[in-house]
Formats: sequence, C-alpha cells, structure tokens
Amino acid sequence: MKIIVTGSNGFLGRHLSLSLAGKGFEVHALSRGESRFSPVKNICYHSLELTDVRTVTQIIRDLMPDAIVHTAALSKPDECNADTEKCLAYNVEATRYLADAAKNTNSHFVYISTDFIFGEDGPHSEDDEPGPLNFYGESKLRAEQLLQQSVLDHCIVRPVFIYGKCLEGMRPSFLHWVKNNLEQGKAIKVVTDQQRTPTYVGDLCLGITQIIEHHTRGVYHLAGKNIVSPYEMALTVAKTLGLNSALIQPVTSDTFPEPVRRAKRSGLKISKAIRELGYAPVAFEEGVKLSFL
Repeated sequence: MKIIVTGSNGFLGRHLSLSLAGKGFEVHALSRGESRFSPVKNICYHSLELTDVRTVTQIIRDLMPDAIVHTAALSKPDECNADTEKCLAYNVEATRYLADAAKNTNSHFVYISTDFIFGEDGPHSEDDEPGPLNFYGESKLRAEQLLQQSVLDHCIVRPVFIYGKCLEGMRPSFLHWVKNNLEQGKAIKVVTDQQRTPTYVGDLCLGITQIIEHHTRGVYHLAGKNIVSPYEMALTVAKTLGLNSALIQPVTSDTFPEPVRRAKRSGLKISKAIRELGYAPVAFEEGVKLSFL
C-alpha cells in the first residue's frame, strides 16, 4: 500500500513514517523544509507547503495514495490563540485541501485530532459533547466537522499528550526535559492538578496501522490506559531512570499563568478502540521505559 504521511518532520509524523516503512508500506513523507530522515528504505520525502492548494492537489493526484494520514497541525495553543488566521489556515483550510484531493483519488483519509476538542470532566468517550476551551481545540474541532459533513471515506483519531523516544534532531519532550534537569541536579516545579491519559507513540502508530490495514471508518480514541498528572509523570521518569525525585517540586497550575485556558481534567476513554481495533496500549511506566531505551 502507498501511504502519505503529512507533518512527517514532526514527532508523530516521523515516528509513524518509520513505523509504516518498517512494515513494508510505501511511505511518502510530506513536510515543510528539508527532510529530517536519514536515508530509509520505503520512505520518499517531499518538501511541501500544505496551505498551497494547487501543490497539495497536484502531489496527491500524482501519487494516487491508498491512504493519507494527516498529522500536520499548528499544535501550540498559545501560538494558535495569538494568530487565529494562521491557525485556521494550517488546521482547517489545509485539511480541506487534503480532503478534497483525497476524494478525487478515493484515498482513505486518517485525520489526527486531539483531546483539546473537549473541555473539563474527562476522560471523554468518542461521542461526548465537544467543548474546546481554546482556539487550538476549536480549530481541530472545525476540521473534524469539515470531514464529518463530507462524503469522504475517513477516520478521525484522537490521542492525548503523545510521548516516546526522542529521535535525532527532535526537540526534547516533557519527559526528556524532566530527565535532563534531574541529571544536572536541577530542581523542577511540576503541576499536580492536571489529569491526562498520555499516549505512547508506539501504541498510536500500531493503532493507526490497524486503521489503515482494515480501512476503518469513524472516530477512535487512541490514548493511554493510565490517568496521571504531569507530577506523576515526572516521578515515573525519576523512578525509571534512577534519578533524584526529591528535586521534583509539586505545584498547582496557578504557579504557571498561561494566556490560554487548558482543561485540568482531560483524557480519553479507549474502550471502543480496545473492543473494535484490538488496541492494547502499554502502561505508562512501560511507555516511559521504552522512551529511554
């Protein structure tokens, strides 16, 4: 099968491209700028601006992919709030261009959304009422609605707080930030009053692969099975790597005032994915171990 992965220079896009290529798929990795991949069998990189409708239409027409996995997004809530026009261009209009092109080539469209489409009172199931608390969540919800109102053959995937191995050239994730500070003997403040169901990237890649292989439609939550706070995440990193957990200071989110609102109790329920996809995520502690192998 021939698969397009957008946002392939990003964290999920890069992990997913490598995972799919390792399983024998022909992967066409799309992203802005130069490729961050070393030469890899089964991966062909294309530098592309997804907000250019003509370029997007042309490459999908040329490649005629079996599936398109759209991971690319403007995903920093603060940045989306500061420039709503740019946010809509990348998160909604680019999705529209890809979806229209996918319809013309009969490609299965897999859209990577987010738990940010919901508000408080998580974890949420697939059919809970959306209620985004910031413009990033609003933009991703608009893209979901665009797909749901179309006749496009599609599947929407919602992960939460994706984590995993930091590949060469990637910016350190939260877990790696914790590790780096503790290794240097630096004290860190980490919030206790936010709840998430963090998604190990390896589990997410396997779930997406299952969706591609079985041409699955609908909405699925692919998240972790443990509800944890950032503070508990940091403690797990310290325990796993044998670092000094006394350097981790518990604080509330009031310690870090932010320009946009985020849910304190978020997270996603994954029973539908377990039942229908055979999704079997690792425990958070195991995911942390795998992230530092």
